[in-house]
Amino acid sequence: MGRLHQPWLRVLVLGGALAVVCATVTNQSNSSKGRSFIGHKTNSTDKEAYNIDDFAAKILTGKLTTVFFPVIYIIVFIVGLPSNAMALWVFFFRTKKKHPAVIYMANLALADLLFVIWFPLKIAYHINGNNWIYGEILCKILVGFFYGNMYCSILFMTCLSVQRYWVIANPILHSRKNSEIAVRVSAAVWVLILLGTVPLYLVDQTVYISNLNITTCHDVLPQAVLANDMFNYFLSLAIGVFLFPAVLTSVAYILMIRTLNASTTDVTIGKKRRRAIKLILTVLSMYLICFLPANILLVVHYAQIKSSGLSNIYASYITVLCLSVLNSCIDPFIYYFISKDFRDNLKNALLCRSVRTTKRMQVSLSSNRYPRKSPSYSSSSNTTKSTY
Repeated sequence: MGRLHQPWLRVLVLGGALAVVCATVTNQSNSSKGRSFIGHKTNSTDKEAYNIDDFAAKILTGKLTTVFFPVIYIIVFIVGLPSNAMALWVFFFRTKKKHPAVIYMANLALADLLFVIWFPLKIAYHINGNNWIYGEILCKILVGFFYGNMYCSILFMTCLSVQRYWVIANPILHSRKNSEIAVRVSAAVWVLILLGTVPLYLVDQTVYISNLNITTCHDVLPQAVLANDMFNYFLSLAIGVFLFPAVLTSVAYILMIRTLNASTTDVTIGKKRRRAIKLILTVLSMYLICFLPANILLVVHYAQIKSSGLSNIYASYITVLCLSVLNSCIDPFIYYFISKDFRDNLKNALLCRSVRTTKRMQVSLSSNRYPRKSPSYSSSSNTTKSTY
């Protein structure tokens, strides 16, 4: 475990630095209330309109939301769209055996792909001065997918981590039943996320700001929206769909390392330990950079509202929430680093090798490696071996 100290320290320092930077964004003001910036209703007769204070107006017209946010979303869109589409293609059409790990990673790639396809609307919104011109329905869909993707990613990473421990602890138990269980668990995750985002669709997310002449999407909400029900909703998400999976993932990793250290008779223990360490460090980095800051600020934000009816960290919260979308372009690299099968299938796909050609190459390689065995036996042994 000595080799882990330095990478873990770097990740912790990076996560801490990110939290400190984001926390300093809004220390200048205490006037912004609510999950979003508070909107004060005006007496306009044309349509329901709201005003916002100077600090909120500065954030919504400043370079943080009109320049920095679009740059991040453009990068994630350019990287995340093709990489997740390629990952899905590899999982569905290039991977012959659908192991539980393949099923979880395919669902994670699907969640990321369904998320990033909405980014052009998000990018246009921020570049246009946080002015939403696409209607209430599309705004609700965007908000639902935004929060849904973060918690969907957390749950599928948890499933992948627990499954990885289960394979190491029970190396002989590889059956079709495990894949069926993975399919059912994945379906349950999707149902949970869909039901969990329903409250977001029940609230009007667009608000017209008369003093800026813009219509915001989720960034400004009236005071009446910030009721106890919404507080309980977001607090439940942070605890039930972030904290509990994070604890479960940590327990799985601790048990994984203990199991590997106890397996002194396994000649492949060094290789398994290296793969386990890669997964642990990658997922830990994802939590500390993408998920932990956003969920901590969410809880602190609502705690301030609950105790004093005042919160001054919304700008920090939307900043770390913007950075949390980086997971959508990092996830495909997780598949690449932790799965040899994915690397091989991706390489063959990029080289335009058909599945039949790849299979013939595997048979030939197996025949050269094991000359006394028949090619069919060697091929079967090689293709059914799980590297997940």
